[in-house]
Amino acid sequence: MKVLLIIPAYNEEENIIRVCKEIEEANSNVDYVVINDGSTDNTLKLLEENNINHINLVRNLGIGGAVQTGYKYALEKGYDIAVQYDGDGQHDITYLDTICKPIIENQADFCIGSRYLDDHTSTFKSTFMRRLGKNIISFIIKLFWKKKITDPTSGFRAANRKVIELFAKEYPADYPEPESTVTLLKLGFNVTERPVNMKERLAGESFANVWTSCKYMVKVTLSIMIDSIFRTNGGKVR
Repeated sequence: MKVLLIIPAYNEEENIIRVCKEIEEANSNVDYVVINDGSTDNTLKLLEENNINHINLVRNLGIGGAVQTGYKYALEKGYDIAVQYDGDGQHDITYLDTICKPIIENQADFCIGSRYLDDHTSTFKSTFMRRLGKNIISFIIKLFWKKKITDPTSGFRAANRKVIELFAKEYPADYPEPESTVTLLKLGFNVTERPVNMKERLAGESFANVWTSCKYMVKVTLSIMIDSIFRTNGGKVR
């Protein structure tokens, strides 16, 4: 199967070259595309100077818009599996086969790489506030959709061709990871998880602090609850 890594990057000049080199050293045959999401630093310059396959967005669309651009690219180029892979160096490329395997074996349409399926695979578990938010979002998803998702905010995710086609047409912009997962569950797609290792960001700045984490948690929880309660389909309540 043809596999594509979609790597959204916003102001990742300190990380992006290292991330791409790690991918190439681990699996020289895997394809990837970096989506430069209107970076204001030297990210684009580094991509051009190092001849890295990339798409340059002239303005910042946010993570949702950048990832959807990658799905459009995957659909256009005929990829069978698209894998979201962060440009900040937190994802571990050695677990690529782990999250692709359920799709290759037709066990799932979508596989999320989780830090929380076991206590040993990933030593990095994120901050307390993020874990609290993750737990609340997981509870809401389980409440409405009877599916336990242990890491609903994980950005390390693999999609099959059907999901690629869906996300190329429509992908949530505000809270893309949990909202897109709920969309798949609502439409009857088979969503699963596999344990993966994740690493702490080595360079650059994360924009999430206690306050932004709290706001994110509240907003995404309300969004998922509203969407789940009304369960709209084509503008009509099911």
